[in-house]
Amino acid sequence: MTDTTPRVDPDLIRALRADLVASGFTVAGVTDLLGPMAAAALDREQALPAQRVTAAATSPCATLIRLFTLGDPVDLAEVAAALPGLGVAGAVALGLVVPEGDGVVARCDLRPYASERRDWWVASDLGELATGGTLRGDHVLGIGGASTTLAAWTPRPHVDRALDVGTGCGVQALHLEDHADEVVVTDLSERALAYARFNAALDESHWDVRSGSMLEPVAGERFGLVVSNPPFVITPRTGEVPLFEYRDGGAAGDAIVRDLVRSVGDHLEPGGIAQFLGNWEVPRGTTWTDRLRGWLEGTGLDAWVVQREVQDPAQYAETWARDGGHQAGTADFTTMVSSWLDDFESRDVEAIGFGVVTLQRPRTEREPFVDLMDVPQPVELPMGPAVLAGLDARTWLSEEDDAAVLEVAWRCAPDVHEERHTMPGASDPSVIVLRQGGGLRRHLTLSTVTAAFVSVCDGEMSAAVAGAAIAGLLGLDSDAVRAELVGFVRDAAKDGLLVR
Repeated sequence: MTDTTPRVDPDLIRALRADLVASGFTVAGVTDLLGPMAAAALDREQALPAQRVTAAATSPCATLIRLFTLGDPVDLAEVAAALPGLGVAGAVALGLVVPEGDGVVARCDLRPYASERRDWWVASDLGELATGGTLRGDHVLGIGGASTTLAAWTPRPHVDRALDVGTGCGVQALHLEDHADEVVVTDLSERALAYARFNAALDESHWDVRSGSMLEPVAGERFGLVVSNPPFVITPRTGEVPLFEYRDGGAAGDAIVRDLVRSVGDHLEPGGIAQFLGNWEVPRGTTWTDRLRGWLEGTGLDAWVVQREVQDPAQYAETWARDGGHQAGTADFTTMVSSWLDDFESRDVEAIGFGVVTLQRPRTEREPFVDLMDVPQPVELPMGPAVLAGLDARTWLSEEDDAAVLEVAWRCAPDVHEERHTMPGASDPSVIVLRQGGGLRRHLTLSTVTAAFVSVCDGEMSAAVAGAAIAGLLGLDSDAVRAELVGFVRDAAKDGLLVR
């Protein structure tokens, strides 16, 4: 791979965009052409099924998949037919392809991308699927699992200004364009910024692109929404492990994510939200919640952190040693895993967590809420609407006292159902569960009191009135029932099982 990145030429990019549309080189078009098996294999970085399908097809879409996704040499005439407006010469001028014998080969990965609202195209460096080798240190990553996870979890209120920290090729910024009046992106990598500028031009977006590390380029500025897929991978600072700019932030341990947690509040407007991914170390004898609470102390920010996965040091080392195209079983792979294990052992790290961090600057003077949750189960996607609703619910609950909570006539959300589990031959259920169909897909085990309360949560009766009736019916102490209902309502309402 050369150091060349795509160039921005408005006229040529306009012609390229028109050709991509006309060819059907969209998410839907590619999926229809490849079929479910080849598309799924391609997601797993297995090229053969897609190569078989596209080799038998003559459409412009098939040509562009072979060229830009699979990295195969393609005949000049086929490329000219697939890009009739741009032409081969125009593609060369943009830095997308280079002639090779009687054909051309891609110099970058270019593939379709989509949200619920629109279609885009994203250019990035060719991956190991196309190159067949390991990645370079300044590789610019395209659409990956972390970037799609962050996009799916990001709340999307309309804001005046939004910031994408460590933008890479600009995937998060594409989404921000739809609900922010101004989008600012930062990155330390000049190659990444070149791709970001190209993708913005190709997708008719307008970003303020700034060079620098993390939040440094926006010193003194504030935003309504800050998103980041930071270089959160915990990598040994030794020469035994190759460093990649897209994943390695140049700090020891989990300091990159810690520093982002502690500094991003300075860049949030009142009510502003920060959303990012992260890894955190769990030293022996501690918990991940201990670590995150320590990071959050003194920030003044509301915090809702969802831990999605936990790995032991060996699992983590193996996962990231494979990243970048390295193969298990080789001497280099073994050396890298050993370096990771030595690094974790030096800090007595027992486990590494991965999750989604949501922070908010309160609009009013109050004690910030902190909610740290383990959610390993599948969740609704996209999660962004549920995250925004969850922030609103947690904010209301943090600002209201128990009396106000009991005065609300709560109702069960439409996606919530009750399950009753009964032992064979028994007349009464032994377990009653309230289960959420969307959002975090939480389930709560109900007691006799809360089961009775849920049965009347139809928006007609306040929790206080319902609690008094339940206490009288069951012959229980009314204060004890009120206390149990307050705790239950606060837990169920924060994630939308109960709504006002």
